[in-house]
Amino acid sequence: MDSAVSSSEGWFKSSHSSDSQACVEVCFAGDRILMRDSKYQGPPASRPTLSFTNAEWSTFLASL
Repeated sequence: MDSAVSSSEGWFKSSHSSDSQACVEVCFAGDRILMRDSKYQGPPASRPTLSFTNAEWSTFLASL
C-alpha cells in the first residue's frame, strides 16, 4: 500500500483514492490485517471485513 491517510477507528485508505469512497480500507490490528469496502456505510460492527495473517497479506500484495 502506498502512503495512507487516516480514517476513523484506525482504518486507512490509499492517498491515491483522494476523497473517493470507491476503494478499500485497511486496518492493522495486532497480528491481523483487516480489509473492508469503503462504500458500505452500515453500522461499523456489521461491515463485511476480510482478515489476513501477515503471511497472507504479503502474498496478497505480491499478487497485485
